[in-house]
Amino acid sequence: MKWEGNRESDNVEDRRGSGGGGGLGGIGGRSVGIGTVVIALVASYFFGVSPGTVINVINGGGAPAPEATQGPAKAPPADDREARFVSTVLADTEDTWTAIFQKAGQTYSKPRLVLFSGRTQTACGTGQTASGPFYCPGDRKIYIDLSFYRLMQERFKVSGEFAQAYVIAHEVGHHVQNLMGIMDKVDQMRSNSTQTQGNALSVRVELQADCFAGVWAKNADKARSILESGDVETALNAATAIGDDALQKQAQGYVVPDSFTHGTSAQRVRWFKRGLESGQVSACNTFDARSL
Repeated sequence: MKWEGNRESDNVEDRRGSGGGGGLGGIGGRSVGIGTVVIALVASYFFGVSPGTVINVINGGGAPAPEATQGPAKAPPADDREARFVSTVLADTEDTWTAIFQKAGQTYSKPRLVLFSGRTQTACGTGQTASGPFYCPGDRKIYIDLSFYRLMQERFKVSGEFAQAYVIAHEVGHHVQNLMGIMDKVDQMRSNSTQTQGNALSVRVELQADCFAGVWAKNADKARSILESGDVETALNAATAIGDDALQKQAQGYVVPDSFTHGTSAQRVRWFKRGLESGQVSACNTFDARSL
């Protein structure tokens, strides 16, 4: 992926080293069992909210915890390559979605991306490394512990900078859904749904965010030629590795389709490719799709 020398975003807040816990905490060797709580924990490793928030949403309860008071936002150091990469990818999503929104006569409000280590307070409760990267609608921030990228490679054998960029683009996709009012509509639908129906809605939310990640990649490459040979394959490998069916098979040896909250490997690949091939937001309407 071609990114060095491109614009870096000013909307990155560095909370690493500010206390609150350390590192992966042995997540790579976590043993998992059976049930909704376990499924939420496993699914949250990739592209979701924190396990507590996932469980809360599945169970249909509770308002998010208030965001803890934070000090002044601190920018990451200029010599931190990983942070520079994240800042550059975020900037690219900003440029891409600003242009898409402008074309539609709308204004794109940029999210803030928070780097943390161990755990941090958010408007959705306490974010933890175990959560994987997540987006909090309550404060419109994306949270990521960069050690997660090592987890991607070590636990799921997924590597490559574009696969890492896909992670960020997916979370930005949730921000786009929030700005478009999709999340509010889904929350309203969930309030009158069963757990199985709520899970099915979550799948459509996640697959649309995958599609939006593809829309970003298509438009960013058209504008700035960011893709190199093999990049798309790394993103597809990531999408394959983090399907609910793949995660459940790895965790418990079998799948429970009614518990899916993110979609199967094939579905995640299909919707990312749909966004990548079309470059159009209109191609990502998972809610009207008869077949996912």
